[in-house]
Amino acid sequence: MTKLLRTTEFGLYCPPGDFYVDPWRGVPRAVVTHAHSDHARWGSESYLTAREGEGIFRLRLGQEANFDFVDYGETRSLNGVRVSLHPAGHMTGAAQVRIEYQGEVCVVSGDYKLADDPTCRAFEPVRCHTFVTESTFGLPIYRWTPSAEVFGDINAWWRSNQEQGKASLLYGYTVGKAQRLLAGIDSAIGPIFGHGAIINACEAYRACGVKLPEVERVLSAEKGFDWSRALVVAPPSANGTPWMRRFGRVSTGMASGWMRVRGIRRRKVVDRGFVLSDHVDWSSMLTAIRETGAETVWVTHGYVRQVVEHLKKIGLQAAALATQFGNEEDDDVGVETDEVAL
Repeated sequence: MTKLLRTTEFGLYCPPGDFYVDPWRGVPRAVVTHAHSDHARWGSESYLTAREGEGIFRLRLGQEANFDFVDYGETRSLNGVRVSLHPAGHMTGAAQVRIEYQGEVCVVSGDYKLADDPTCRAFEPVRCHTFVTESTFGLPIYRWTPSAEVFGDINAWWRSNQEQGKASLLYGYTVGKAQRLLAGIDSAIGPIFGHGAIINACEAYRACGVKLPEVERVLSAEKGFDWSRALVVAPPSANGTPWMRRFGRVSTGMASGWMRVRGIRRRKVVDRGFVLSDHVDWSSMLTAIRETGAETVWVTHGYVRQVVEHLKKIGLQAAALATQFGNEEDDDVGVETDEVAL
């Protein structure tokens, strides 16, 4: 068992470095893997984060927060502990935290994926002795279709809706998923609109240098606008709310790894489910673990028990790590009052 990390009531703590990784309460020094709300929480005195996600972190935690932004691979010494951040592939600015002290190396991956994503750097395997992995989709049933095929299906669905005179409402989580959707669709098919929360997050992404197609704010459309050719990207919380009435006849779709399970798609009450996740699937998780060379693996948020059991069967030292992290996040970031999806 590593002496570099231990769990506390504030989260994962590095005693020799005197810092926390993704703490769930305010602490003197936080090292944060990415800007989703279950990992980047307000109230800490200082935040060490990846420079590539600066715009998103400032949107999340406020301009006044005390940030120390570092480039991927750049090393900081915290009380003699060498800390560096490396691409996690989860979203723009997402990082794995490499921690080295007295010859021992631990890597906290945060959330990560190996699939292609034009909005962020690809996952970078980092050799270590102990690896902390998520297990959001840690079951063999979760195996992702190549992204190009998924976007081909989304584009075909959009065109079909146009032929039927229906607006296309595509739901994706506000920060990360929505921008990946916008970067991957064929913007030549028709006009693209976004819920206010999506627009605000897109502006933060553009501040990080991410290229996205032109997206109009829904509330900017003139009264009587014909929505039948449009694609509207919105957070899942907007589904079934009065906000939808303006669009007339609609077809709804949701992009999520959970769409792999038909019963979950029915419970979300959408017409189409597109299996597109910003987390590793079963086989990618095992590939990532193998490429780290880690002898010890701590497993958190997801199918923890099942993954731990499997890792033990293949000869690794594995243990569950209790955290307060969620599986996805859906924040309405700074939306207009009359556009909040209640």
